[in-house]
Amino acid sequence: MALPPGILYLAKDLLPGILAPPLATWGIRLLVHRSTELQFSGLLFAAACFLSFPIVFTVKVQLKLYRDRCSAWVRGAILPPPVPSSVGGIDLVRKGLKDAKVTYPGEPLAVLAKTLGHTFCMRILFQDRFFTTEPEHLKIILATQFNNFEKGQDTQEIFGSLIGSGVFGADGDLWKFHRAMTRPFFKRDRVSDFELFDNHALVAIAQLKKRLAEGHPVDFQDLVSRFTTDSSGEFLFGHNPDTLQAFLPYPTGPSASSNVSTPSPSTRFATALSAAENIVFQRGSIGGAWALHPRDFWVDRMSEPMGVIRTFLDPILSGAVQRMGKVRNQEKLDVNGEVEREVQEGETLVEHLLNYTDDQTILRDEILNISVAARDTTSCLLTFTLYMLTQHPAVMATLRAEVLEVVGPARAPAPEDFREMKFLRAVLNETLRVYPPVPYNMRSTITPVTLPAPAGSGKPDFYIPAHSKVMYSVMAMQRRTDLWGPDAAEWDPDRFLDARLQKYLTPNPFIFLPFNAGPRICLGQQFAYHEASVFLVRLLQALSPSEEFCLADEVMEPVPSAWNIGEDQIGWKSREKVALRNHITLYVEGGFWIKMRDGEV
Repeated sequence: MALPPGILYLAKDLLPGILAPPLATWGIRLLVHRSTELQFSGLLFAAACFLSFPIVFTVKVQLKLYRDRCSAWVRGAILPPPVPSSVGGIDLVRKGLKDAKVTYPGEPLAVLAKTLGHTFCMRILFQDRFFTTEPEHLKIILATQFNNFEKGQDTQEIFGSLIGSGVFGADGDLWKFHRAMTRPFFKRDRVSDFELFDNHALVAIAQLKKRLAEGHPVDFQDLVSRFTTDSSGEFLFGHNPDTLQAFLPYPTGPSASSNVSTPSPSTRFATALSAAENIVFQRGSIGGAWALHPRDFWVDRMSEPMGVIRTFLDPILSGAVQRMGKVRNQEKLDVNGEVEREVQEGETLVEHLLNYTDDQTILRDEILNISVAARDTTSCLLTFTLYMLTQHPAVMATLRAEVLEVVGPARAPAPEDFREMKFLRAVLNETLRVYPPVPYNMRSTITPVTLPAPAGSGKPDFYIPAHSKVMYSVMAMQRRTDLWGPDAAEWDPDRFLDARLQKYLTPNPFIFLPFNAGPRICLGQQFAYHEASVFLVRLLQALSPSEEFCLADEVMEPVPSAWNIGEDQIGWKSREKVALRNHITLYVEGGFWIKMRDGEV
């Protein structure tokens, strides 16, 4: 029987370090007693044992800080400025947990940057975490010094129960193995992909219109999450979960339960996946000591949702392995070879991966990694795109006019259509800038790294020791007024079409990183653009000229009162009409409920 997470953490990670100094003190006393006449009183010995750990721990912390400062000095650099805090940064952890439900994603970093600059150090539970929103630093982390950084052991310990050994948490040769397997699948556009997106988009929009026709608001966030779940399920493993056919929620929630029986396996899978993401994000905010939290100490909360996820995925993968085994009996491809396998039209990711391995654990981990990314990031993009369109009716009208001009009022969009639809791409890019699906990310240094000071600042470079956690926020960076102009907090798609594009983004492309960059750049970037584009085209085709979406304010989760103008130090929170939250990705707390204005469906 497995030990509870808290007991395991104490036994493996905490107690050995805590007990070592008292045991060493006892050993010293024993040696002194045997070799000399010197005697220690029981009270003095007890005090020495009690104080030994904090003394040794303090000395170790100070010695490390001294060594880091000396290493920085040798390189002509300095350590990034620290965030003021109490001993060990315990006050920062307590404040973070207390304010978790009202904290606006990315805002704490932007506020601290006003006084500390865009790269600084925050001590959390006696461990230094370095934070940056400097594009030149992200260029180093993600691209030019890629080999000096990794996801790190912390990522695997916190997120491993969800993503396993898949591509997003792997490092080194294991990451190269996963990357080499999956890269060919995302290398080119396939007609079948657009047909798949279109089919599921039509189902989703039909469900939307049906519910609105009943006079009820629709949780658009839930709807597009189902759309991306079904699309990615069929795209990745040839199995349509059919979550769009399951019961759609009403604002009244459980009171409408008479319309639905036991949740379908696909609904349970989608719910379990969301629950697992919330748990790992909560653990990530605490760090390696997550097992000491009361909710995690005695029970591994991931066991239940991961059991549901595996129950859903394993039969699908087993079936795929059996089908492929009957069709093909060939030697597995070598991912270290230079020649990539050509992916066939209509082939699923599972079918492609089975040419490399039939290990079901590897397959499940990889599919689960891609499933999380494919579902959540695109549903986030669609949710916040419609949110912005409801707040900017003129933009929606311009976008709809482009759709009708290029595609027309009824036919399915084709790949070549999107090359002409410049405004649609600008709308998506601007949403990705202001509301990037993954607002935070992290790397760990393998070797010491020097990050350059901002150009023209006249300040020394920053030194980051080996085995340090470096967190970055593209959300905070992509809203910086010095990088994007004084209107950076405004959502304005024209900035990707007018002179601002050449002024800001073209000379400094690393200020826009919704899909990361470098060797780990998102393989599904074009997949996300195409899936979101197909859905938006079909959605706008379904509207008549008099119809317009708006927020159903009466059923929306209220925006936290702390987001008022008086407490908004950087002008982000007070403009929001939805309660913005994040786990691995951004989402709207309580759902994004919409209704139709000035028209009927």
